Amino acid sequence: MMLKVEQVLDADNVSKLRRIIDSGPWIDGNETSGHQSRLAKRNQQLKQGCDEAAQAGRLVLEALGQAPEFVAAALPLKVFPPLFNRYEGGEEFGIHVDNSIRRIAGTEFRIRSDLSCTLFLEEPEDYDGGELIVEDLFGEHRVKLAAGDMVLYPSSSLHRVTPVTRGARTACFFWLQSMVRDDGDREKLYRLDRSIRSLSAERGGTDDVVMELTNLYHNLMRRWADA
Repeated sequence: MMLKVEQVLDADNVSKLRRIIDSGPWIDGNETSGHQSRLAKRNQQLKQGCDEAAQAGRLVLEALGQAPEFVAAALPLKVFPPLFNRYEGGEEFGIHVDNSIRRIAGTEFRIRSDLSCTLFLEEPEDYDGGELIVEDLFGEHRVKLAAGDMVLYPSSSLHRVTPVTRGARTACFFWLQSMVRDDGDREKLYRLDRSIRSLSAERGGTDDVVMELTNLYHNLMRRWADA
């Protein structure tokens, strides 16, 4: 399942985050690449673990915790600390698939990458190119969102970023391990949760149908989730 989550960051918080990361140390983007990605990747990245990355990452994680659509769709168990990248001057990221396991070097932290997340930090009219293209059985999906909007997509997908030929594309990216491993099961739960919220707004939270669907939702979570 691919999902657009709007306004994870409002304009003020986008500006605040940009002030933080734009002042930090930017290095070759292959710092966090696996072998296969190194062959396809040309971009810049805010140095992982620097003060600016840590400060900006906390801001993103706080915003995610206040984004109910993100929580409902992702059902996050563990989130990789957010990273930040920039493409300009023809830089691109060719076709690749994200590593199945993501680790932080020198620590015991690791996650299974179920979902990949890109939070756009540049308005689309300010640069040419830079579309995130995600492939699935239905073909290619081209994504280029407003600053503050985010896209979630399965980490198992082949994807790429097209060359940026004007301006610069700046974004936050990270991976997460969901409580529910299977993408199809997560989508079923998300659709059920969305229906429950809609019916609850119409009928009230104690309506018999709402309560029955809520019971079903939680029993499916018990069956499918790792907590």
